[in-house]
Parts: sequence; C-alpha cells; structure tokens
Amino acid sequence: MGRRGPPPKPTRLKLITGNPGKRALNRQEPEPAMAVPECPGHLSVLAREEWARITVELAAIGLLSRLDRAALAAYCQAWGRWVGAEKRIAKRGLTHTTPKGVLMPSPYLGIANRAMKQMKEFLTEFGLTPSSRTRIAMDVKVRPADPADAFFSTGHL
Repeated sequence: MGRRGPPPKPTRLKLITGNPGKRALNRQEPEPAMAVPECPGHLSVLAREEWARITVELAAIGLLSRLDRAALAAYCQAWGRWVGAEKRIAKRGLTHTTPKGVLMPSPYLGIANRAMKQMKEFLTEFGLTPSSRTRIAMDVKVRPADPADAFFSTGHL
C-alpha cells in the first residue's frame, strides 16, 4: 500500500515554515554539509549546461549538498529532454503525418510534457517553483549590488 498525503517535510524546513500539524520533530535528522556535487558524466550536453547554471543558484542560497547529486542529475536530464523535444517540435511542428496519411500529434509533444512534469517535481523538491519558494524562509542578509548603494544606506562599504 502506498503512502497517502504529501511527502514529509524535512525538519529543517518545518522549523522555518512552521509545523501546522504539530507532529513531533525529528531532532536527530541528518543535516548534510552544503556543497556542490560533481556533475555525473552520463548527462547530456543540455543537461550539463543546466547543471552548471542551477548549481550556482542553489549553492548561492545554501540549498545544495553532495547528497542531492542524483535528484539534481535527474532534474537536469529531464531539462535536457524537454529542451531537445521542444527544439524538434519547433522545427517539425506539433503534428506529423503517418505513412498512411493520418495526422497525429508529434511524439515529441509527449516527451516534452513528461519531461516538464518530471522537472516540476524535482524543482518543487528543491524549493525552486514560485509556490514552493513561498514556504521557505531564510535568514539571509542581502547586500546591495552597487557599492554606492551600500555606502549611502549604511555610511560605509
């Protein structure tokens, strides 16, 4: 029998976002060190490009550890499939004609849609969708990008 309801939240996330169910918190939950995992060699070129982009973003907000390698690789591979399928759809159209003359939806449409669904699931796990991001609060001090703004707002750099 499968699990019912939403997946459990990590304790760290419950502490940040609240625990409306008032369930006991796991005070011994592992907290992996923040680090960028090595990019798996089997990823496609498009997936590697996304890996390079997204790891910078995740590391900047402290949401990445070496343990996240498999989930991140799966997300990046889904990204690569989605981009590849979308490029083929753009080139060949949303439909194709079978050898018997029947107009059918492009098989790349199904590939793109499945990859998009997989990407959304992984993005939600990492808090990277607009709605999942609203459930995360971080104690991060944002510094102004312009040194002049920093000077005029604080009186020093």
